[in-house]
Amino acid sequence: MTIFKALAVAGSDTSGGAGLQADLKTFQELGVYGMTAITVIVTQNPHNNWSHDIYPLPLEVLEAQMETVLGGIGVHALKTGMLATTEVISLVAKKFDQYAVKNIVIDPVMACKGTDEVLHPETTVGIREILAPRATIITPNVFEATQLSGIGSIRSLEDMKAAAVEIYKLGPKNVLIKGGAKLNTADAVDVLYDGQEFTVLQAPKINTTYTHGAGCTYGAAITGGLAKGLSVPTAVKQAKEFITAAIKASFPLNSFVGPTYHAAHRLNK
Repeated sequence: MTIFKALAVAGSDTSGGAGLQADLKTFQELGVYGMTAITVIVTQNPHNNWSHDIYPLPLEVLEAQMETVLGGIGVHALKTGMLATTEVISLVAKKFDQYAVKNIVIDPVMACKGTDEVLHPETTVGIREILAPRATIITPNVFEATQLSGIGSIRSLEDMKAAAVEIYKLGPKNVLIKGGAKLNTADAVDVLYDGQEFTVLQAPKINTTYTHGAGCTYGAAITGGLAKGLSVPTAVKQAKEFITAAIKASFPLNSFVGPTYHAAHRLNK
């Protein structure tokens, strides 16, 4: 039996809905053995409107984790999540190159859920210049796509396509812009661009605010598909179906947040 392996280089979300917790749950659901390298620990304060606090790990701790997996085990695919500094971005890229990592999914996390304020503006430059050229696929949401593309406002499918073209110029092999329910479209729409063709993925919009970890889960599902040898378009299509089911079955944890349900694709069949 082939054991497909994937690594998530991401933040730890204490509430369990996003970050590497979402990544591991998704990998498991897709039959992929998941491993982690923690970049930061993210907590949420229930006594202050669920405000986010971020605790970075030392660079040497991150490198030791990546060395454990990449140097000692090996992976079929890898995804990144929250990379809080340019030093972290440079270290991660160095490890990509050192071990000739294939199937790299870059989820360019720039803000915590519910905000449109870049956590560390300098990391946007690092993502553009260091990570994007190494990506098999980069998966920005609408806000992240505006930051990476330089297009100030994305409000339509045509805007998404234009942004995808600009982001592709940064060097990734594929660009997936996640419009989701943010745009004024009848469906939740995403756009995949491979430098030549656009693929539009659509699913009915789901009326819920319980979408904590949706981006992480979507990217992890793509990673899982690539780890198992799927092509990028097929992996993205599978991931779109996975995240749609997960959002449809999402649920509240408390009065502040509700995550997607990672087992939904399996339990609702």
